[in-house]
Amino acid sequence: MKLVIDGHSLSLDKIDFFLRENPVVELSAQSKKKVLAARKLVDEWVEKGETIYGVTTGFGGFSSVRIPKEDIARLQENLIISHTAGVGENLPPFIVKLMMLLRANALASGFSGIRLETLQLLINMMNNNIIPVIPSQGSVGASGDLAPLAHLVLAMIGKGEVQIIKNILDEKAGSTKPVSSTHALKKFHLSPVKLAAKEGLALINGTQMMTAFGAFICIEAKKLMKLADISGALSHEALRATDRAFDPRVHNLRPYPGQIATAKNLLALLKNSEIRASHLQDDPRVQDSYSIRCMPQVHGASRDAIDYVCSRIEIELNSVNDNPIIFPDDKDYISGGNFHGQPLALPLDFMAIALAELADISERRIDRLTNGTSEKLPKFLAKDGGLNSGYMIAQYTAAALVSENKVLSHPASVDSIPTSAGKEDLNSMGSISARKCHQVLKNVQTVIAIELLLAAQGIDFLKPLGCGVGTGAAYKAIRKVIPTLKHDRILFEDTKSILKLVSEGKFLREVENEVILL
Repeated sequence: MKLVIDGHSLSLDKIDFFLRENPVVELSAQSKKKVLAARKLVDEWVEKGETIYGVTTGFGGFSSVRIPKEDIARLQENLIISHTAGVGENLPPFIVKLMMLLRANALASGFSGIRLETLQLLINMMNNNIIPVIPSQGSVGASGDLAPLAHLVLAMIGKGEVQIIKNILDEKAGSTKPVSSTHALKKFHLSPVKLAAKEGLALINGTQMMTAFGAFICIEAKKLMKLADISGALSHEALRATDRAFDPRVHNLRPYPGQIATAKNLLALLKNSEIRASHLQDDPRVQDSYSIRCMPQVHGASRDAIDYVCSRIEIELNSVNDNPIIFPDDKDYISGGNFHGQPLALPLDFMAIALAELADISERRIDRLTNGTSEKLPKFLAKDGGLNSGYMIAQYTAAALVSENKVLSHPASVDSIPTSAGKEDLNSMGSISARKCHQVLKNVQTVIAIELLLAAQGIDFLKPLGCGVGTGAAYKAIRKVIPTLKHDRILFEDTKSILKLVSEGKFLREVENEVILL
């Protein structure tokens, strides 16, 4: 399997393929020509003694310092070494490998002036699953993700540590023992690169850490939108709610795309439900609570927000965010600001809020399933309650995660601390937006999984009535893995099992085998 990169055709679908299938990455023939053309210009300018930021001058607050020709290569290595100032826990290996792909794709556009052999080393490291060890903190998202990318390049010059990991999505991948990059490169018959003019800057001036997080979050968020509709529909049945509020006539009068899509999904999931049919007549309730009745409006708003954020990430996937940018056709270069993280910081903050809302409404349905006052379900869904506590504390867990999300949803992008002696006087903090959004994503996945677990337990009290077409498939998939809770047991194991079922994608596939979800 191959993935050909050219700087302009990367997509979220291709990234999903890259993460899950471990394809061989190759440069397109046209990209190779562009890279060579831009490099030729850089060499000519250096030979002529042109004053070019970061090539023949220092960096940031040292941009006015002229660098002698004989020190230009040393300047690039010093740049990498001096910028490896990251701290904190290491980034997940799949994020690092994705950073490598995204940086290679940006360089493949042919506007950065890197040598072809340097770019090829980065690709060879990817293809051999040589994953640099990169601390997660230290980027302010101004001149891109400088510190994280510097740690990446440190491995390329033979001075950093790496992990050799084939299955980067394995939850234990990060525990692989690090080795020196020189050892790993030698193992695969590769040699560290000696950076030439412009190359250090070309490799670290970019938004690849925040974009890597953003791309992964978008891929998972698109699945999570459907999972939220499934968990909501299953709770709808367990709570014996009405589906009248999902009538398309209602939603066509307020035609937000996400709202209409969610209403259609809910009706499709609930189709042919015996549970719903059982209380069509003589139901004293006029309308359901917001967490049930307003699912199209709430889920739909998050759906529209997620779609917007994904559209921004897809732009960044194929953007040139280097500085200075080389224009080979015009034989020109411009020192600009395409590295700035603001176009990502704002959407990623928005994504965190949109995802958090899916958990907010899910937790309210969890409460209705467990509080013992709603729709005649036993308190805490317990059989022989009192002796058994049932799923009492599962609601606590969901509440804790929802509360944590409220803190994490505070926007990072509204903050800025000037750096580099004031030369970089407005920073995006986009890397912080990205990292905390990733944590929100994981929290929401867990809350939705808990709702599925509890809704299935609620359905058990309604037997022998059967679920709808889609909700029935969801219920069966859950019960294949987790039995009905008849006596108290270790809930950590239940939660771990349902989360694994949901996160691996098998659950969603089984539901979509029965129902087409938007």
